[in-house]
Amino acid sequence: MRRSAGERRGPGSRRLHRTLTGRGIVTLTTDIGWAYAAQMKAVLARYPKVRQVIDLTHEIAPQSVREAAFLLRAMAERFPPGAVHLCVVDPGVGGRRAPVAVECANGSYLVGPDNGVLAPLALRLGLRAAVRLDRSAVDLPARVGATFDGRDLFAPAAARLASGAGLESLGAAWALRPFEFPEPTARPNGWAGEVLHRDRFGNLITNIPSEGFGGRRGPFRVRLDGKDLGRLPFARTYESLGEGQLGLLASSFGSVELSLSHGDAGARTGGRVGSRIWIAGPAHRKAGPTGPVPPRPPAPSPVPRPGGSGGEGRSPGRD
Repeated sequence: MRRSAGERRGPGSRRLHRTLTGRGIVTLTTDIGWAYAAQMKAVLARYPKVRQVIDLTHEIAPQSVREAAFLLRAMAERFPPGAVHLCVVDPGVGGRRAPVAVECANGSYLVGPDNGVLAPLALRLGLRAAVRLDRSAVDLPARVGATFDGRDLFAPAAARLASGAGLESLGAAWALRPFEFPEPTARPNGWAGEVLHRDRFGNLITNIPSEGFGGRRGPFRVRLDGKDLGRLPFARTYESLGEGQLGLLASSFGSVELSLSHGDAGARTGGRVGSRIWIAGPAHRKAGPTGPVPPRPPAPSPVPRPGGSGGEGRSPGRD
């Protein structure tokens, strides 16, 4: 008899099973807000083997696939193996994009639309296999309309996986859509990069690694979307930056953030997800080796080709 993905036997399988401390956990990452998320949680609550539902965020900017992919990878990778990570940022809901589930090398699962949002986390955890969800194979609640796959398809699929169902029981094999984050560019006297996330405080989180700025307080010349923000310090904490002061810090994501102490840097500068940022070396030194010493740029993602934003900017639709 053919075994399901959750029943495979082989070298190391018992060891993997013992380490799946996240089994029964489902995390939720969406852009739909708390009221719609509650409807997804109502579906998950019907499954007794789903022992914990953890909200990562429901406040991602609407249809911002790139921001969702960044946050999902940053947050979900810290969970124990065996957890199911359900992400619904789905501008193409009800359309041609495929609904998918992914099995990772550490025993975790990902569920959501195949628009690029799952790919970075899948690669981080080790992409093992993916399927296109078959509605006839998933125990679906009564469906109302075609605009809420988060409740009507993804939540039941995630619950099935959290309850021990094998991946292949939910659909046929599928090639996950590739996706790559924009890479920062190292220059002789600094970096050129992009804002990947604006948090609820208005801090602008970039893709520029912060390790190359260690111990260098600047000031650094900063431009955002072509606007000169002047010479800004590189502070260790918000407090050391000084109230009302705009500056740079090492974010908890391991990258440089643009922050306004006791204020909203996004509102002050007009910065948003996708804004281009340029950081030059300390203004009192000559350009070149005296600027921030860039570490080796991150290795390119093993994804075979860029996947783009997965539909950002399309007409709004509830996921």
